[in-house]
Parts: sequence; C-alpha cells; structure tokens
Amino acid sequence: MANMTSTEWALAERPVGTPKLSDFQKKTVDVAAPGDGEIQVKNDWISVDPYMRGRMYDRESYVPPFQIGETMQGGAVGRVAVSNHPDYKEGDLVSSMAGWRTAWTAKPEAVMAQKLPDVGLPESAFLGIAGMPGLTAYAGILRVAELKEGDTVFVSGAAGAVGSTVVQIAKIKNCTVIGSAGGPEKCDFVKSLGADDVIDYKAADGLQGLVKALKAAAPKGIDVYFDNVGGDHLTAAIECARPMARFAECGMIAQYNETGQPTGPHNIIQVVGKQLKIQGFIVSTHADMQPAFFKDMAEWISSGQVKYEETVMEGIDKAPDAFLGLFSGANTGKMLVKLG
Repeated sequence: MANMTSTEWALAERPVGTPKLSDFQKKTVDVAAPGDGEIQVKNDWISVDPYMRGRMYDRESYVPPFQIGETMQGGAVGRVAVSNHPDYKEGDLVSSMAGWRTAWTAKPEAVMAQKLPDVGLPESAFLGIAGMPGLTAYAGILRVAELKEGDTVFVSGAAGAVGSTVVQIAKIKNCTVIGSAGGPEKCDFVKSLGADDVIDYKAADGLQGLVKALKAAAPKGIDVYFDNVGGDHLTAAIECARPMARFAECGMIAQYNETGQPTGPHNIIQVVGKQLKIQGFIVSTHADMQPAFFKDMAEWISSGQVKYEETVMEGIDKAPDAFLGLFSGANTGKMLVKLG
C-alpha cells in the first residue's frame, strides 16, 4: 500500500495556567507502509482527557511529560488499514495511545495498541464508558474505595466521563449517591443517572455553601468520596466524612492550571481522628480488572442499568478546542473528537 499522510497536533509551548490554542501546533506528516510486525491504522476517534494537562509540565510523574514538537499522546480508536502482524488483520478495531493524529504505523506494543472485543458497543464507547474513563471509575469505586452495599457515596465531577460512571456503578451496588456538578443542566443529567441528590457547586458558591449542601444531602455523613476535583470538594468531603470513610483520589482538576502555591484542606487533621483512608490511584495499575470490566459494562449497558453521554467535536482541527473545553465545563460525559 502507498504511504499516506496524517494530520497531527503537537505541543508548541508549555502552558502557563489554563492552556490556550497557541500552545498547540498542527502538522502534516508522512505515514509509512508497515514493516515487519507493524500495523497501519486510520483513526476514527481520539480522546482528550484532563490528565493530559499534567503531562504538559516538564516534570517527572507517573507518565513522562509531553515533549515540545512531538505529537500529543492519548487514547484513540481506529481500524487496521494494512497489517504485517500475525495477530491483526485489515478491518480490526483497535484502541491505542497513538494520540492526536489521523493515522499511524507502528508495532502495536509501541503505542499500547490492543484489538477490541466485539461486545456490541459503538466504537466511541471504547474511549469513554468502555474505555480508560470507564475502567478508572470501575477500579476506583470497587477496588480502591472498597464500595459496600448501603454506603453513602459522594462523587465530585459527577457529570464527567469518570464521575457519571461512578454514580451508576454505586447505584447498581445499592448505595445512596450524592453527585456534584456545575449548573442546572449538568445537575439534571446526574439526577437522570439515578443519583439520590445532586449539588450544584456553582450555586453553592464556595466552601461553606458546599459543606452546607453536602450535610443536608448526607446528614449522617458519607462513607465514600470519589474525588475528581480536589480543592473545596475535598475539604467538604473530609468535613462530612464518617469515621473510617474511604476516599478514592482520581483527579484534582481544580489545581491543574494553578500558577500559585496551592493549599491543602485546612481540616486535614480530621483524617487522623476519623481514621480516613485516602488513596490516590492510576488506572494502569488496575489493568488486571479489564476482562471483568468489559463483561460487566457490556451487560449493564445492554440492560439499561448504565447510560452514557458523549460530547463530540468534529474533525482533527478541533482537538485543541475539545481539550480546552474540559476546563470550562463544555462537556457532559466523555469529550471526544470524531475524525472525518
């Protein structure tokens, strides 16, 4: 097969504070025909996720930082166009970490590619509800937070891809669920997922309002906090936690664009007196749960126990806009870019 070209986005500058469009650079590159052990894939969908902001800093973390001028890495789903690999054939649906590009050629292991199972789900679902965000929710709430039937669960960022999945898994496990989201439309969405109560954090207008709303929703306190936000939400959760409560620390989007010196919860001393378990986690550590996750999620979706929303922007040119939208609340559910 003849070589093809790929439209790609690279990091042009390391953002200071909230990223801006000028921090990204579009480029067109040649995509070679596959060599031995390689596959050539045309991407149909790419993902943008909040964790990508952390990789824009030039510092060590659980994954290497993005490099200036290199194509942005991240989740993508596409079809094999040409294969020189015995385990892949033309037309196979694959997920990868090939990132913000329309096509790629590589050995599957070089971009963490895997053939996706036929479980009756749309392609896009493997970047959201049945992909990394869904597995993050599944592992975080079931393993890290050690969810128990009857728990009272507080979920911040409850209208996002991860949070909305946590809400529904907790309801399937017969728990009382309180979600937090920004604005009436998102709060209505979280309520439609089965949440018993939803806090509009924008209307709460700061820490004291958030604490008051959470105490009203959970007068006996919370047993589990699934944290996507940090900041005032974490402080409020500590304030309202019952003894021995478990916190699954998934993300802290409130601090991702912080340029000053962030401060921790002023009530952190309660962690000792209440004997709270606060555990951060990375989804890749829990990859062993993926087979059970695929099975459960396919059953829950087909039975109507789990619903999901996607916010879709069209075309590779919209990748930076989609990413920036994560920090202004432009997404309900998973933010995706659909490629032409």
